[in-house]
Amino acid sequence: MPASIRDVALEAGVSIATVSNTLNNPDMVSEATRNRVLDAVAKLGFVRNDAARVLRAGKSKAIGLIVLDGANPFFAALAAGADAAASQLGYSVLLANSNLSQARERDFLNLFEEQRVAGVLISPLVVESEPLRALRERGTPVVLVDLPSADQSVPSVSVDDVAGGKLVLEHLVGGGARRILFVGGPLIRGQIADRLAGAQAAAEVGKVGLEVIETEAMSVEIGRQVGEQLLTRSPQKRPDAIFAANDLLALGLMQAFIVDGGVRIPQDVSIVGYDDIDYSATAIVPLSSVRQSPELIGQTAIELLLADTPDASPNPQVVLQPELVIRASSRR
Repeated sequence: MPASIRDVALEAGVSIATVSNTLNNPDMVSEATRNRVLDAVAKLGFVRNDAARVLRAGKSKAIGLIVLDGANPFFAALAAGADAAASQLGYSVLLANSNLSQARERDFLNLFEEQRVAGVLISPLVVESEPLRALRERGTPVVLVDLPSADQSVPSVSVDDVAGGKLVLEHLVGGGARRILFVGGPLIRGQIADRLAGAQAAAEVGKVGLEVIETEAMSVEIGRQVGEQLLTRSPQKRPDAIFAANDLLALGLMQAFIVDGGVRIPQDVSIVGYDDIDYSATAIVPLSSVRQSPELIGQTAIELLLADTPDASPNPQVVLQPELVIRASSRR
């Protein structure tokens, strides 16, 4: 049987209350007593039952984070920023990957609520989902990450993706592109829809065509599949510039063009991605990309979630501005 708190008390020669104070309020116990209790904990291999402590306190010192795509370096960096900020405040972050599934997202929301987390950070597939609304109504704080709240009813930290889409199209049009392709999806995701909306607005102003290929997800493999499809077109019917909704898609497109098709980048086709992940600058042709700051998004979301300022806005909407980083893939 695992050691109990009573076993630790007997081994250390102190009361159960003293063991509890040593573990939860160490400043209330003298150094000598604290060391004696910790020695007993180590000797017996005692692991405290955090569930009982959570039941007494009403919530845990853990924060749930649900991301759309755990394999995307953007979300890995976001999680790192959130974890660093939470750690400084005495909290830990539990990471979950919905993998673009509303069913998995719902299951994780239920799990985090059962664990009585201090709050949830989430990049949801759909903002107005019923499980998310119900979670907040039952008292669990929620902050949206990488996506704004459409009606500003939920605190959020996001990037102005409409502006990001405009930056890309203006850059491509300025470089002489006239047959531009947008690749990304699913468009039910607000971030992707906003990037497309910004691109469409700039394409209209620039009087250029903008073809759209919607994808079911955004990975290197899917980017390569799209690239292979484009290679079946005649050179005259291929786009002369591509706006990929994230860098993984853009890298997959590059693979298809360079490895399989002998297409020159940027001489035959310019490519711009989104997120500016670490791999972008070191690609075989350094990739132009829209830079966000995922670490700052994660850090700011933690600060909003744990803010205890009476005069603070009840549902603050933090919108960060994107930056276009121009590299060889689109520099003609």
